[in-house]
Amino acid sequence: MFRISQYMRELAQAHRGGVYPAPRRAAAGGSMTGPVVIWNLIRRCNLTCQHCYALSADHEYSGELSGAEVGTVMDDLKAFHVPVLILSGGEPLMRPDIFEIAARAKAMRFYIGLSTNGTLIDEPMADRVAAAGFDYVGISLDGLRETHDKFRRLDGAFDRSLAAVRLLHARGVKVGLRFTMTAMNAHDLPALLQLMRDEQVDKFYFSHLNYAGRGNIHRGRDAQFAATREAMDLLFETAWQAALEGRDEEYVTGNNDADGPYLLQWVAEHLPHLSPLVHESLRQRLVAWGGNSSGVNVANIDNLGNVHPDTMWWHHTLGNVRERPFSAIWADTSDPLMAGLKARRRPVGGRCGGCAHFAICGGNTRVRAQQLTGNAWAEDPGCYLSDAEIGVSGNGERVKVTAFSGGRKRVGVPVVAG
Repeated sequence: MFRISQYMRELAQAHRGGVYPAPRRAAAGGSMTGPVVIWNLIRRCNLTCQHCYALSADHEYSGELSGAEVGTVMDDLKAFHVPVLILSGGEPLMRPDIFEIAARAKAMRFYIGLSTNGTLIDEPMADRVAAAGFDYVGISLDGLRETHDKFRRLDGAFDRSLAAVRLLHARGVKVGLRFTMTAMNAHDLPALLQLMRDEQVDKFYFSHLNYAGRGNIHRGRDAQFAATREAMDLLFETAWQAALEGRDEEYVTGNNDADGPYLLQWVAEHLPHLSPLVHESLRQRLVAWGGNSSGVNVANIDNLGNVHPDTMWWHHTLGNVRERPFSAIWADTSDPLMAGLKARRRPVGGRCGGCAHFAICGGNTRVRAQQLTGNAWAEDPGCYLSDAEIGVSGNGERVKVTAFSGGRKRVGVPVVAG
């Protein structure tokens, strides 16, 4: 996750005082933390969204973890110092024991988020969500009414999701909008950002399309690079103005770590009055962020207990929590993909491997490379920066985003020397 607002607030402080603020240091003697775990507790969903990575539908899926098994896994996650659980699906509110699971997680002092489509949240459900004490609830909106309903394949989905936002906001729940951009909905981004402000929503999460599930099937309609850059310019400008005005709004992005280098470029162009020392301090902060965290700081457990490097890697399983504890699976680098993801410098090749900003983005998103080329360490075709901007001398040829052919490519992992 790329926290735009965090950097903009720091830049605003530098704008006012001339000095980039020092990063906050962790408390002395603190324990190492495990990854953020996105947990798909149920695959069933009342919607069949066009970009769903889980390929969910409205029917039961056999073999899902029981409540008791969830509790056992939760104990292991806590002992492994996992700080955050994002409870997801499918539609997590369709799981009968979701509030019992949330109560247990809350009692164990996890930070808990709920990722929902919002269509099931009426007033009684909003009361239950508020009483559960979720630290954050993310509700997906893929555009305004017509666009959203088409994406979600349900007439009235937009109105129901927006009503959920209002119901939760009225109950003091921290709510965020989640937006996945493709060429089919990019035109609605400005209006959604205005809707966020009008509704006093706390957070806006912008997700670049990743190639998994139905998102992979629809990758041929991924937003072109020009549209992506326009969207990022708008997000950066919106977050910058919010920082200057002291607004308590959060803007974050996910699934394309080129956002880090692009921010550095945006600041150089739009905030040239800031001193070279401020620009260098920002660059160092972005290097400390480090870009893509799949297999390192973010993990996924699916509804069957399979562990994946993140939610976009459902076609690559590292192990199952019924057979081995999550902590053992996550620490095991005998899997070549995990060895590469956890490597100090990932064995990324092509234009990504030669990128001048590799220390910032970490080679970007590996699943896009794997789905299009069969090699997890090839260039990320979703990088929207030019060869000149990343300091490589290419011939203009890029891996093309082709339409989905119906098959998944085998994960290619070269041997890493040493």
